[in-house]
Amino acid sequence: MKPTRNLWPFGILSAFALFIAGTAGLIVLACSHKVDLVSADYYEQEIRFQSQLDRLDRTHKLEQQACVSYDASAQRITISVPVQQAVHSISGQVQLYRPSAAGLDRHVKLDPDARGFQSVDAAKLLPGLWKVRVLWTVENKEYFIDQSVIVRAGRS
Repeated sequence: MKPTRNLWPFGILSAFALFIAGTAGLIVLACSHKVDLVSADYYEQEIRFQSQLDRLDRTHKLEQQACVSYDASAQRITISVPVQQAVHSISGQVQLYRPSAAGLDRHVKLDPDARGFQSVDAAKLLPGLWKVRVLWTVENKEYFIDQSVIVRAGRS
């Protein structure tokens, strides 16, 4: 009669080898994945967060609210600031922010007409979610709105 071999040592060694190989595979996968912060100065932006809250509070207290809208047929983003502020000297900027790709962000100077409207061409923007951030100053007070728009594919 032939003696039977004990397979437990091989099973234990196989389990350790499989665990080590899986761990090494996850480490390689994690190291090869591109890690890209949404913005390069993320930590500095967090420090300035209180001034951002003050801007938002001032904006919400306005009689007429500022807004952003997207017209898919005309491929235009329209920004509206309160008419009371449009008669004053307004300075500011519009940031077209793409959350999924930091390299696609764009900045446009805010220059509304006498009624408080400004139109931005969206025909060259890639389809998808865009955040439109408008920061403007009137009489040394800063205001801010942040609204999302979904840009549709252009006409074929």
